[in-house]
Amino acid sequence: MATMLALRAHQGAEALVLEEVPVPEPGPLDVVVKVASAGLAPGIMRLLRMGALKQLPTTLGHEAAGVISAVGRDVTGHSIGDRVRVHPLLNCRECDYCRTDRDMMCAQQAMLGHAAFGDAPMPLYEQYHDGGLAEYVRVPHWLIDSLPDSVGFDVAAKVQDLANAVRALKCADLPERATLVVTAATGTMGTATVKLAEHFGVARLILVGRDAARLHRVAGLAGGIPVDVVALDELPENWSTDGALTRRLRELAPEGAHAVIDFIPEGPALGQTMAGMATGGTLVHMGGNSTPLALPPIALMMHCWRFVATRAYTRQDATDVLRLLATGALTADELITHRFPLTEALKAMDAIQQRVDDPMWMTVINP
Repeated sequence: MATMLALRAHQGAEALVLEEVPVPEPGPLDVVVKVASAGLAPGIMRLLRMGALKQLPTTLGHEAAGVISAVGRDVTGHSIGDRVRVHPLLNCRECDYCRTDRDMMCAQQAMLGHAAFGDAPMPLYEQYHDGGLAEYVRVPHWLIDSLPDSVGFDVAAKVQDLANAVRALKCADLPERATLVVTAATGTMGTATVKLAEHFGVARLILVGRDAARLHRVAGLAGGIPVDVVALDELPENWSTDGALTRRLRELAPEGAHAVIDFIPEGPALGQTMAGMATGGTLVHMGGNSTPLALPPIALMMHCWRFVATRAYTRQDATDVLRLLATGALTADELITHRFPLTEALKAMDAIQQRVDDPMWMTVINP
């Protein structure tokens, strides 16, 4: 039996392992993709500790692109040698959510090579939980997106993060010439949002993150959009309790920002950035923050603020990104800052957890 190298997580183990496993064989409705590039996400270790990976052992990796190496007997429209991107979101495809461009709300939604989000039976996740941080990955044929020749495998593997940014920008319901705050702006989805802002009519960006130098480097991704930065490390030591972040945002935008896109996974910044919004503003949260929101409901009511949360993107969002990439309207190669071979996947995971390199925006593994 042919084997391949894969990055795996096991039940009860806190550390990941690189090990040899059988190369997957396609079922009647499957394709097998020889992986050329797979994205690496820092949040996977947090989800593993939380118990969100509900099928263990498993091969990790929800972001993958490559070339079809095998096709199931009942598959049409795909051929061996096709350049493709793997869409990792497993949905029932039949419920109201799936039929109305709200895929992320499907009760069965889970992510290939990643987490499951609910407690409903998930037959697809049980069958297709192994992901793309391996030499090959098996997926149902309907989760394959063809790649334009102009889109490289590394960028294709990170369409996930670009599509998440598209979903957040859509949810923000921005007016023309909007002022937009992006938090955790030096992270993967923060940088993707900055890169896409010009396609949503943003006229001004305010970037929030820990380190000023890193924020200024991200500002270079904004094209011609004016950018201000707010470094949390430069605020007063007690900023988390005295509202200094809100005051700084109000200094930069006295009438308030039209929207905030928040990717911070913990702490009080969410509430303070929301308080820096204009009347009628929208905060879109996609960071998984468990800190209670300190603002009283009456503050939201009086300012007509909206709080919108989304845990993922939709297939249409990914299609929109691929279209922008195919036409050349969007270029994203500069977002890929680090590349590692699969044999160094454990080293890469440690690096992305520590983020010792500057900048470290998007990281891929090349088997």
